Amino acid sequence: MAETSPAEVMAELAGLEDPKTRKVNEKHGDDHGVNLGKLRALAKRLKTQQDLACGLWETGDSAARLLAILICRPKAFERDELDVMLREARTPKVHDWLVNYVVKKNPHAEELRLAWSADPDPVVASAGWALTTERVAKNPEGLDLAGLLDVIEAEMKDAPERLQWAMNHCLAQIGIEHAEHRARAIGIGERLEVLKDYPTSPGCTSPFAPVWITEMVRRQQ
Repeated sequence: MAETSPAEVMAELAGLEDPKTRKVNEKHGDDHGVNLGKLRALAKRLKTQQDLACGLWETGDSAARLLAILICRPKAFERDELDVMLREARTPKVHDWLVNYVVKKNPHAEELRLAWSADPDPVVASAGWALTTERVAKNPEGLDLAGLLDVIEAEMKDAPERLQWAMNHCLAQIGIEHAEHRARAIGIGERLEVLKDYPTSPGCTSPFAPVWITEMVRRQQ
């Protein structure tokens, strides 16, 4: 079967572009108009194609990059490639998918977690915190949870938005997963009041850490 070219895929993505979808996405900082369900259906049809994924990423187009993330081989990327890709990611959705669908499955994830967490760019640092949150939940051995809480307590209140969200998620995850740190995590959340007034849809859990922790612990019991 002939390989699909990036140009062919770009033409197909252009055909899926919908002005209404773009308008909704732009409210969240994302600059494309392709319905994600249709994007996933296209990815399913294309299957895994690493070379095509790299070609689509190189276009710089957000919809193409999201598709690239879905059809790539996460373990095929070198550490430095992923570092460059994260810094190029620009939009929140591309950034989040890259971290969650690619970096987390890559053998260099821990090395990148440590490097990114200390990065002066708050968006890059937010990726480091997202990887830390994953470890808090799934592989906490060797993590200094009390030290993480110290950093969150000192820095989360004044952190830029995307970094603040990532630190807040880590705070909640520590409180949810680790009973011995739960009271302190809730206390930090109550004192800092980060996302306390965030509008939450009916049936959804508030991202305000004390509420989030309490609700998730209740569900686990």
